[in-house]
Amino acid sequence: MNFSSKLLEDAVAEFAKLPGVGQKTALRLVLHLLNRDKEEVQQFSTAIGKLRNEIQFCQTCHNISDQKICEICASYKRDHTLICVVEDTRDVMAIENTNQYNGVYHVLGGLISPMDGIGPADLQVDSLIERLKDGSVKETIFALSATMEGDTTIFYLHKKLKQFQINISTIARGIAFGGELEYVDEITLGRSIVTRVPYENSLSS
Repeated sequence: MNFSSKLLEDAVAEFAKLPGVGQKTALRLVLHLLNRDKEEVQQFSTAIGKLRNEIQFCQTCHNISDQKICEICASYKRDHTLICVVEDTRDVMAIENTNQYNGVYHVLGGLISPMDGIGPADLQVDSLIERLKDGSVKETIFALSATMEGDTTIFYLHKKLKQFQINISTIARGIAFGGELEYVDEITLGRSIVTRVPYENSLSS
């Protein structure tokens, strides 16, 4: 692609680094910004800069947050005896959109994937175990993608959590194998949480 401006070329190159954005889409986005008021573009730039420099991760659940403790973990209206274990923030958002869950979360930050060099030590597993030690948690729900990596992670976590006197369940598999939670419709995802089953039962299904 030939560019009439080095500034234009550099901007397109940066946008093209975003996932799912090719050069043509990147060029369209850059040209769109050029047609906006300078104030609007400055607001866009400022928002991205603040996001990267000021964003935090909740010290309790590791969800993305503006504060040291996220709004969900800080809320007295949430059921803190119930922890839903998810892969990342996108899954928290997907589950929250169902309005079917009132517990708290624990964000692992990924899934066990030996082929990608990701092991249990790379995930937020130790902090999950620490949260269970005081005995206040009554149930842990595994809400991980129905993939090989998701199943491997659930199997590993189940072995680690069996030492605690808590219910261990998994979302009902109304989600197709290989499905990512963020792409599941809200009704199906909400129903899968409400109709969750004990993890041991899911092994025989």
